[in-house]
Amino acid sequence: MIAAGAAIAAALLAPLPAAAAVSRDDTPSGYTRYVRARAADAAGRTELAARGYAAVLAETPDDSVLALRTYRQAIAAGDRPLATRTARMLDARKLLPADGRLLLLADALLAADWKAATLATDRIEQEGVYGFAVPVLRGWIAQGSRKGDPFVALDAARSGGPIAMAYAAEHRALIALATGRIDEGVAAVKALSTGGGGRAVRLQLAAASALAKRGDRAGALAMIAGNDGTLTAARKIVTDGRPLPGGVDGPAEGIAALLTRTAVDINRERVTPVSLTLARLATFLAPGNAENWLVTSEILSAGEQYESALAALEQVKPGDPFEEAARFSRVQLLVRRGEPEKALGEALAMARAGNTADDWVRVGQVQTELERHAEAADSYGKALALADKAGATGDRWALLLQRGSALDRSGNWPAARFLLEEAVRIAPDQASALNYLGYAQLERRINLPEAEKLIERASRLRPDDAAITDSLGWTYYLRGDVPKAIATLEAAVSSEPAEPTINEHLGDAYWTIGRRLEARYAWRAALVFAEAKDAPRIRSKIDTGWSPAVAAP
Repeated sequence: MIAAGAAIAAALLAPLPAAAAVSRDDTPSGYTRYVRARAADAAGRTELAARGYAAVLAETPDDSVLALRTYRQAIAAGDRPLATRTARMLDARKLLPADGRLLLLADALLAADWKAATLATDRIEQEGVYGFAVPVLRGWIAQGSRKGDPFVALDAARSGGPIAMAYAAEHRALIALATGRIDEGVAAVKALSTGGGGRAVRLQLAAASALAKRGDRAGALAMIAGNDGTLTAARKIVTDGRPLPGGVDGPAEGIAALLTRTAVDINRERVTPVSLTLARLATFLAPGNAENWLVTSEILSAGEQYESALAALEQVKPGDPFEEAARFSRVQLLVRRGEPEKALGEALAMARAGNTADDWVRVGQVQTELERHAEAADSYGKALALADKAGATGDRWALLLQRGSALDRSGNWPAARFLLEEAVRIAPDQASALNYLGYAQLERRINLPEAEKLIERASRLRPDDAAITDSLGWTYYLRGDVPKAIATLEAAVSSEPAEPTINEHLGDAYWTIGRRLEARYAWRAALVFAEAKDAPRIRSKIDTGWSPAVAAP
């Protein structure tokens, strides 16, 4: 049935024969064009789908449902003119989604139409959905129009709750940088960047760009200190005397930064249509900022729109601090698109050219995806040696864990155990290392008391991690405390109801105390998403019941 559907989609997407294009009678009907657009949409061909919807909408402009679909597809495709036209059509009918109001604001900003930008912000405030962003929007409009005090506008965030205040704090720093109050902005960025992470890198680049433009190369280099690959690339740009991308000089770049940050925050909740709109708007406002394209690509990839995701990555220019991150994202995208061999080829080429620890970690990750675990172990070994040579000890435990897990999966448990124990020794508070070593021993039914201690410590560090909770429940089961095991495994299932390993463990525990119906229900749930190698074992239990021969590993 799936193959038949694919064939129909291919036929609908195929261009009309040349002869058909000549005959007026054979011109596709509006219905046919709409079906073709839907097929392109389903196939992830966003640009083709957007053009198709737009053509049908031109013939049936009163169709509000089609207008909304065209708007969404235009956003996904990055077609700003089409998205704006459709947004205005929806606005006239009072059907514009809340994020569409942000598109109209972006349009006003790009035209430096401060009156229209203010009116758009007023509407955003009235509608309330993006009310938390209003102080920042008004702050940047004041900065760009030079009418009013942007910092006074930001003060309104105090009545908007913690989210509004958090965003306003970042943009107080960025507006200070944009208005020439660089020392004040730098101090604010330093205060906000203490926790590290993506937000910190974005702010550090903005501050370093402002310092470099002022001629303070030493200050710029100090601002972008650290082991992060993007910061390392940025330092080379500053050292070479080249302009550092990532600066936030005015409202377009500032509001783009706000939209990108919001898109990332929203996408954590898997609200991809809204997060994609915000990320795309950021690319409209600041197309030269690589981070906007990276975030857009990530969200497109999450929606399985791989062609558009790859196209977004192509917008990251050579020499940008985010160039390496874009190349890494491309490799991951190729794997997700079902081209792991191509991904491995590109990863190997990059590793042989760059020969950094990060390069070889990337190779190891792709080899793991291909289940070439012995090769992955070698790649992680190269990464570990390069990191040791460079004196980069901060993440040594993670490299030990990666190499150890690859050796484990390749069948070399003695060598794996040595590395895993070393990872736990140097990083006793890293839950992932504790859990891996503990669970590996559970699988082999060895050192169960020690395994229990390791996993209990991991669970105390990450009590909400379903995988670790599962390990803990399975520990209790193997140690003979079945009631406690069931309570723990049920908690894990409630957190990750589709996870096959947890469901299989719970089914085994149910069977042990005679709850046969519930056991089979749990095994059936496990079978839905089970890997091919595990499916026969689970199916056997469903058919004939549990026995030691089909016990979960």
